[in-house]
Amino acid sequence: MKKYKWGILAPGKMAAKFTRGLKLLENVELYAVGSRDPERSRQFASDFGFKKSYGSYEELAEDEAIDIIYIASPHSHHFEHTMLCLKNKKAVLCEKAFALNSSEAEEMIAESIRRGVFLMDALWPPFQPAYKKTMEILKAGTAGKLIHLDARFSFQAPFNADDRKFNISLGGGSLLDIGIYPVIDALYFMGIPDEVMAKALFSETGSEESISIIFGYNDGRMATLYSSFRTLAGIGCDLFCENGNLFFSRERDMSQKLVVAMNGEEPKKQSYLPEGMGYHFEAMEVMKCIDEGKIQSDVVPHSFTMGLMNTLDRIRQSAGIIFPGRNS
Repeated sequence: MKKYKWGILAPGKMAAKFTRGLKLLENVELYAVGSRDPERSRQFASDFGFKKSYGSYEELAEDEAIDIIYIASPHSHHFEHTMLCLKNKKAVLCEKAFALNSSEAEEMIAESIRRGVFLMDALWPPFQPAYKKTMEILKAGTAGKLIHLDARFSFQAPFNADDRKFNISLGGGSLLDIGIYPVIDALYFMGIPDEVMAKALFSETGSEESISIIFGYNDGRMATLYSSFRTLAGIGCDLFCENGNLFFSRERDMSQKLVVAMNGEEPKKQSYLPEGMGYHFEAMEVMKCIDEGKIQSDVVPHSFTMGLMNTLDRIRQSAGIIFPGRNS
């Protein structure tokens, strides 16, 4: 079994969560960390047991020993940092949102294909047990046709103009930060919508802090989606089918619950608490694909990422969300 040397680009809270997942895997070597702040890089490397630390992203990407780089910088920098790593022939797992818009995503994927280097959108949901079980039930047909989906992700965040959640120059707003999860739910279980309608509530900085979205499908199905930094709606997805309903939810610790309520039957409840908050599943997929000589994942293929990014563009256009100075 090949042992892969991993690098972390932009050590922060998200990178820490992901690294804890990496530490569960035997075929991982925690090799290097890169940050614009040398001290921050050294501290992260020391805390988690990485062999090297770099005071720039360029030094990290240019280290010939590194096999895979996980990118955890703000959304606004994913394009730049992914292109840097791909040009240095490093496989990339890029945290969501993959890019600010579909134009950037298209260039990133084209670069991956041109250089023959693996690239994957770091989407947490499709690898999780509650998600996989839900899809298994839907594919089995016992629940009947999925008619309506309602998904939400919200928590209350104190306003801070400098925080990346509210800083529009960093791609701030609930949509790309947490609203992306309800969108993934709809795309994963229902497909690309034919119609998209959205309304947003904006913060003092011009970033969107709450958004309500409707997806319409030509066959009459519908999805309603919601994300917010102002309310406590929680994290969950309800699927209403002809023969019953499926409800899955999770907590901030990534513990998952699935309730299967078939018509006329007692609801069946299932709970899951993956090790490492479930982040190691993404790393496992990356290394499996590279072992098999692939440059994209079958679970999160480039086509799904492009469908997601195109849909996010449509939502932003409908809601009037603009990132200044970027090709929307």
